[in-house]
Amino acid sequence: MTAATTEKTATATTERYKKFTILHSNDMHGDFLAEASGAKEGHLIGGLSLLSGYINKVRQEEKNVLYVISGDMLQGSMIDAEFKGLSTIEIMNYLAPDVVTLGNHELDYGFPHLLFLEKMANFPIVNANLYIKKYSKRLMNPYLILNVDGFDIMFIGIVTEEVLKALKLDTSISTFVGLEDAAAEVGKICNTYKNEDIDLTVLLTHIGFEEDKKLAAMLDPAWGVDMIIGGHSHTLLEQPAQVNNILIAQAAVGTDQIGRFDIVVDDDTNSIVEWKWQLVPINNQVAQPDEDLENFIATYKEAVDRKYNRIIGRLTRKLIHPKREEETELGNLIAEIFAQIDILDVVLVGSGSIRGTELGPLVTLGDIKKVYPYDGALYKVRLTGAQLLKVFAHILRPENRIPGESNCFQVNKGVQAVYSDAGQKVESLLINGNPVQEDAQYSVCLQEYHYKNSVASLNMTAEELGSPKVVTTSSQDVLQEYLSSHQLLDSHVEGRLICK
Repeated sequence: MTAATTEKTATATTERYKKFTILHSNDMHGDFLAEASGAKEGHLIGGLSLLSGYINKVRQEEKNVLYVISGDMLQGSMIDAEFKGLSTIEIMNYLAPDVVTLGNHELDYGFPHLLFLEKMANFPIVNANLYIKKYSKRLMNPYLILNVDGFDIMFIGIVTEEVLKALKLDTSISTFVGLEDAAAEVGKICNTYKNEDIDLTVLLTHIGFEEDKKLAAMLDPAWGVDMIIGGHSHTLLEQPAQVNNILIAQAAVGTDQIGRFDIVVDDDTNSIVEWKWQLVPINNQVAQPDEDLENFIATYKEAVDRKYNRIIGRLTRKLIHPKREEETELGNLIAEIFAQIDILDVVLVGSGSIRGTELGPLVTLGDIKKVYPYDGALYKVRLTGAQLLKVFAHILRPENRIPGESNCFQVNKGVQAVYSDAGQKVESLLINGNPVQEDAQYSVCLQEYHYKNSVASLNMTAEELGSPKVVTTSSQDVLQEYLSSHQLLDSHVEGRLICK
């Protein structure tokens, strides 16, 4: 073999295998600002300035770098809420992700507003199974093919009905029903573009880690899906899962960390032949802040601080909401405030709608918005005692108390429910000390979200709930007004909901 032949063979081998670095985030939820760790003076963790610094560093050090986001960029900070996601998209433009998929919170400000945000984005957003119901037209581009150093990489975005319950607040859009349909949609796209000689196929999902594993098991290996990079469940991984020869990963929640894949792809087999994954902590030890981005975020923060640092009132002490799966001090307070606006026997406040873990003792307007960022209506319905027992049997069942995935509730004073895990039933349900009578009528307050998702939330159909009375069009107004006119409020865990 001549020297020229040897050189040609080596070049061909080099062209056959390519190394890529895929950085990935999910569920960032407007986590813009770095925080002091408390463990070491001057040690900062998280925040988009440090995250951008790390991404920029990797882009300089490695040749083929891709940065992707698997949904829920929006919702979770005062800056995001005040500017209804506009600030978030502008800040994301600084990060310049290569491709993004939608999460459920991208629709928090409504369908028309989402289309406006998409036009603001300097990056592509993909979703294969969200469509305009009337016309069966996809809302977003279903996939994106990027040519990186001569290799074609396809990204497909997937979200399922389970995580898009908020869509029921807007009846003009819908998704395919579940994982089976989502899997079929992936197959349709992969089969259609097989002739493009796709070297790597990546699903960007926002359905939760356990659902990602189920989805991977449904995919035909012939479709060539190599990776699922997901979000929604905020899962903290030590290493990716592998199902059906598909790598599955996500990067917890917020900006305190970022996922990193270093992979080698074989052009002949269109497959990953080597891979390494790590969850990289984002702090000022691994990266320097992106000062331009830091200054840009500061302009938003200053505007928000001026408006929302106004003191509303004071509680007797700090009230906490550490877990959504159990009765909490803060949850009891919010339920009690809502109970004052009408004659109500039962108030059901979704634990997940309480986004903060503590409030007080000093309460600013910004604190209220952080703790309870939603501003939907509250509805009053009338249920029989039998229906009420059915609701509590549904919301207190063990499978509804899985951390991070639960659909639990906080209730008002005077309600006490005792549920037996062993017997899988409600042992007792009292209202103001009196057992609920199956044939009696009771007034129940529901948030708009749970009324419109009543089957999943309450195990009740819209027909069973009947026509509601709107007791307020703004739950946010109720909280602000009550807390400003009632000082030194207190609340305790009282055993309103007991599971044994």
